[in-house]
Amino acid sequence: MKPIQDRIIIFDTTLRDGEQSPGATLNVDEKLTIARQLARLGVDVIEAGFPFTSPGDFEAVQKIAQLVGTEDGPIICGLARATKKDIEAAGNALKPAAHARIHTFIATSDIHLEYKLKKTRAEVLAIAEEMVAYAKTFVEDVEFSPEDAGRSDPEFLYQVLERAIAAGATTVNIPDTVGYTTPSEFGAIIRGIKENVPNIDQAIISVHGHNDLGLAVANFLEAVKNGARQLECTINGIGERAGNAAMEELVMALHVRRQYFNPFLGRPADSEAPLTNIDTRQIYKTSRLVSSLTGMLVQPNKAIVGANAFSHESGIHQDGILKNKLTYEIMDAQSIGLTQNQIVLGKLSGRHAFQTRLKELGFELSETELNNAFIKFKTVADKKKEITDWDLESIVNDEIQQPPEMFRLELVQVSCGDRARPTATVTLRTPAGEELTDAAIGTGPVDAVYKAINRVVNVPNQLIEFSVQSVTAGIDALGEVTIRLKHGERVFSGRSANTDIIVASAHAYVNALNRLYVALQPAPAAGEASQRATATHS
Repeated sequence: MKPIQDRIIIFDTTLRDGEQSPGATLNVDEKLTIARQLARLGVDVIEAGFPFTSPGDFEAVQKIAQLVGTEDGPIICGLARATKKDIEAAGNALKPAAHARIHTFIATSDIHLEYKLKKTRAEVLAIAEEMVAYAKTFVEDVEFSPEDAGRSDPEFLYQVLERAIAAGATTVNIPDTVGYTTPSEFGAIIRGIKENVPNIDQAIISVHGHNDLGLAVANFLEAVKNGARQLECTINGIGERAGNAAMEELVMALHVRRQYFNPFLGRPADSEAPLTNIDTRQIYKTSRLVSSLTGMLVQPNKAIVGANAFSHESGIHQDGILKNKLTYEIMDAQSIGLTQNQIVLGKLSGRHAFQTRLKELGFELSETELNNAFIKFKTVADKKKEITDWDLESIVNDEIQQPPEMFRLELVQVSCGDRARPTATVTLRTPAGEELTDAAIGTGPVDAVYKAINRVVNVPNQLIEFSVQSVTAGIDALGEVTIRLKHGERVFSGRSANTDIIVASAHAYVNALNRLYVALQPAPAAGEASQRATATHS
């Protein structure tokens, strides 16, 4: 499947680079859920993981290749270092995909060659050529990345790219691995490649960059102006350190300012044709799904998908918006799938109406998940007169794709006040089926609940983040609680929603503890374990 040159290819690496965010680890089912939504969103390429790093990553890539990588679906990509074992693992994991890509990489900057690889330039040239050719024996579509290209000697970079393309690379990706370059510098790198790599017309130029200086999106847009035709990005900009270039920002910048970018892609300036294949109406839903499953909240002032992105508090702004939206809004909230928050269901609504509305919102639930979500919906509907799409989304996300229920919260009760000592009583069902009750005193009701739960579960952990967000306005709004626990060097997230913040806090904590508890259990023997590879390519 050869990409079209007069449009921008969107390469999503949420499931690979995005998952490298501390605490954002996803299980196989969660990755599959996100992959399916990325396909609905219309991404061209899904980088599903790094198959060699672990059996879990291999399984996730294989499952996504089989269930999402259909004939009319996106290209499914697996990352591999420039080694035969990595490439073989990627090739095997990608076999079920109708359109598969192996993405292999090796560092090219002098600092990486000297301190990380301990190899000469000549050795790296030979490895790049050999490993691209080897990847070509598994798939037709091979992408090559010279890691830390932004700090590599340009002349050496040109040589590596020329050799990689000659060996069969169909895409060459230029990573700003450490988020160091500025837009003018990054644009000059792409321009230099176009002018100095003799066979560059045989490959698509891609870019990958991190946001350490807050310049990733600006760098990418400058790269487009200079000949880049694939953008590697993540939903909500998640990723290592300060994250990656945010897909939603790139896509909407290209959408809103397409008349500006059209000439750089050889199109008439006044063309209204979209520059990407993305269905922008799926952006908000995708953002919420990734935030929910990774436990990484979106800041309120985040561009495009933040809670305040389409809010106006200033009186001058409000007056202008009421007269004409164009005075202060450059895009319509509905263009990213942000609905008018209309009331859709109530406590008298039946199961069929509930199921129908969920399908309209894009949710695909199993029978068990649907039953659980409907029970939760009825419980919420008894407490809230008005159930909105946002409420439904929160209810469904709260009930599906939860961690294995090792410990189950059966009861939570608190006593607190300005002249009382906050006290909590909890009852949990253990993995052995035993019901245990304990109580604790804390600095506040949530602290008391968590201390009581810890006494029952008895798994050492450190609470490093506690966040509460209101789903909708009003005193009866659902409150979403997201927490993160640390155990050793690993971070585990938990999330829950309820009209009672204390109950939501307790369930979120138990969700995170369940993830931690499962991770501590010895893995079943399954032959020789895969070596854990450190994916520094970003």
